Amino acid sequence: MTVDADSHETASRRFTRQSSRKRTLIGLGVLTAIALIAVVSVLTGGKVTNGNVLTTSELVGQRLKSFSLNGLDGGEIRAPWESGRASVIVFFASYCGPCKAEMPKIAKYIRMNNPSPVEVLAVDATDVRSSAQAMVKKDGVTFPVAFDPNGVVTSGIFRFTAVPESVFVNAKGVVTGVDFGAIPKKQLASAIHSLKTENG
Repeated sequence: MTVDADSHETASRRFTRQSSRKRTLIGLGVLTAIALIAVVSVLTGGKVTNGNVLTTSELVGQRLKSFSLNGLDGGEIRAPWESGRASVIVFFASYCGPCKAEMPKIAKYIRMNNPSPVEVLAVDATDVRSSAQAMVKKDGVTFPVAFDPNGVVTSGIFRFTAVPESVFVNAKGVVTGVDFGAIPKKQLASAIHSLKTENG
């Protein structure tokens, strides 16, 4: 049986076009995935958060040094574990987009759900005092807020280079969990419950 040369060439061209189209679609898919990863990375300060479990961190299991910072509105704020209290420490800044979305939700949850005996403490990092004061007032924050304008505690003891971050510390000063990025309410509630159970 003879094969028409024109037909063979037409089939060959069709196969080449189909292969090229597949490669183009695959390439577009890869580029889209890379773009999505880049967007999430920017929004979370370069760290991607798993919404169901606390992100692993080298801090988990470590006993933290104590610290003392000025309060955002004056006075002195010391590490809660100095007094044998478990704590949730939320790091934020008024210039941080995810922090602006996160803080009102945390503030509302804490107002409506008594976390005692767990203490909730916010640390305003590398920020302008007046801007942070305006933010916490607008967001209805009722828990203590420490002011860390030079990042001495934030990047020193905790080694954070981005916000928001949340750290869960038991009454002995040992880190039980770290969450990078804005923390979901369900995750916050679960972590506070675990600290209460351990402390109780």
